Amino acid sequence: MKVSLIQMSVAPDKAVSLRHAGELVKSAAGADIIMLPEMFCCPYSTESFGRNAEPVGGPVTQTLLDFARETGAVVIGGSFPESDGGRIYNTCLVTDAGGILARHRKAHLFDIDVRGGQRFRESDTFTAGSGPTVFSGPAGKSGVCVCFDVRFPEFICKMRGVNALFVPAAFNMTTGPLHWELLFRARAVDLQAFTFGCAPARDERGPYVSYGNSIAVSPWGRVIARAGAGEEVLTVEFDPEEALSVRRQIPVGNPV
Repeated sequence: MKVSLIQMSVAPDKAVSLRHAGELVKSAAGADIIMLPEMFCCPYSTESFGRNAEPVGGPVTQTLLDFARETGAVVIGGSFPESDGGRIYNTCLVTDAGGILARHRKAHLFDIDVRGGQRFRESDTFTAGSGPTVFSGPAGKSGVCVCFDVRFPEFICKMRGVNALFVPAAFNMTTGPLHWELLFRARAVDLQAFTFGCAPARDERGPYVSYGNSIAVSPWGRVIARAGAGEEVLTVEFDPEEALSVRRQIPVGNPV
C-alpha cells in the first residue's frame, strides 16, 4: 500500500494554493492514500484564517472531493478554516470517490508562548473541536488528528486499535527540531500503529515558518521516510498488517 505526503508551498491566494495542490496531487496518482498539510489552502496566520474561512461544501471541500475522484485515493485533506454557526474551526476532511468519510476539528488549539521562541494563539480565531476521529479506509481502521493534537497521549490513545494515524501538521522552527520526530515515534509506539505527519514546505519569508520534514514512522517506532525542508511529494510503501503483527508480539492492550 502507498501513501503520498504532499509537502507543498502555500500561496497567499487560496485559489492559487488549491490549483498548486491539484498539480502535486496529480503527481501522486497511484497512491492509495494522499495527505495534504495543515492549512494547505492559505498561510498559517490569524489574519489569513478569518479571511479564508468557508463552510463545509465550499471550494475547499469540492476541491478535495475532486482530488479523491480523479486519483481514486482516499484524501486526508490537510486542514482549512471551517466556518460554521459564527465560529471557525481548524478542520480536516477525509474524502474518497464516494464523498466525505470523516471530519476532524482540531481539539487542542495551538496556544504557546515559548520564551525566546515561538508565540501563537489559535484560540484568538478558532474554536476547539472535541473528540478524536476514526474512519475506515484502505489501511483499515485509521485515525486522524491535526498538529497540536498529537502532543496529547491520552487523547491519541483513545484511538487504540487503528493501523495508521494521519496528522496534517505545521510545526515551527522552535518546536520542530526538538519534538517533531520524537512525537511521531512516541505515538507510533503508544498505538503500535503507523504514524504519518504532513507539513507545509518551509518558507523563510512567510508569516509562519514551517519546519517541514514530513515523516512516516512504523509501528516499531522506526522512521521509514522523511522529507527535507522544501517542497516534496514523499511516497511511502507500508503494510497495515505490520501493526497487527506488532500488537501480537508485544501485547500491551492495543486491540488486534
